[in-house]
Amino acid sequence: MSDVTQPLTTPEDSDFVQFWNDVLAPKFIRFKHVLVDGLTQHSEAVFPSLPVNEGDRVLDVGCGFGDTAIKLAKLVGDSGEVVGIDCCDTFLDYARNDVEARGLKNISFMRGDAEIALPSEGFDFVFARFGTMFFANPVAGLRNMRKALRPGGRMVHIVWRNRADNPWLSMAKDVVLQFLPQPGEDAQTCGPGPFSMANEDTVRAMMEAAGYENIEFKRVDAQVLVGNDTQDAIDFQLAIGPAGEVFREAGDEAEGKRRTIEAALAKAIKQQKIAADGIVMDSSSWVISATNPEQ
Repeated sequence: MSDVTQPLTTPEDSDFVQFWNDVLAPKFIRFKHVLVDGLTQHSEAVFPSLPVNEGDRVLDVGCGFGDTAIKLAKLVGDSGEVVGIDCCDTFLDYARNDVEARGLKNISFMRGDAEIALPSEGFDFVFARFGTMFFANPVAGLRNMRKALRPGGRMVHIVWRNRADNPWLSMAKDVVLQFLPQPGEDAQTCGPGPFSMANEDTVRAMMEAAGYENIEFKRVDAQVLVGNDTQDAIDFQLAIGPAGEVFREAGDEAEGKRRTIEAALAKAIKQQKIAADGIVMDSSSWVISATNPEQ
């Protein structure tokens, strides 16, 4: 296995990366059970059809807690290699500990910002699940992903489709906005947001600008777990995602109205589907694939 586990040589962390590490990462850790286990049905729908073969070298961009890297490692086998990259130190700590506990030898992790630099070591496949839509400069990030591929190599990234087909993200924001103002232009955010790559024409143009060929879009609909129970789902929505951003940016006003907002969210959430392991809602994603040109 090649030694690509050291941090990439990049400038000082951007405000965006600092925000992820300081503000968002602790919230993601608290709701790891939703963000990892809750997306299981999307992974099950996507992973069997990924263009990954035994012995491939794979780069997992925005690998988070490492769950996707572990799935990819099973596909490439002992003769293959998976490198996971993320900008959040705590996520990488979880990923490394999980891999060590499983005794996996074909995975390594590194810290880096995909919009600035990625290892360019001829990977056969580059993957990103629900990460590229947070790129502040999507063309730059997508271009770096392409440059990490060998000529003719493939990439797949998964992004959320439109708001109407993703009530698990949009419903709570609509409720919270009944009581709180929209965040201002100077708000601290996770990036462009979960729906920034919902439009097929827009994303196709981004990918063409980044140099890809054979760009294809496939729609995947699946249910996602949004909480173990009603209170867990409320806490998740007020911590992460569009509703969480509105709540966080409203500061003291939000805290003063918390009981009222939670009651309204509870009413909306109780109308959702109840599964054996918690509350589930509908979601819809694009699975976008493309090729790095041979020349």
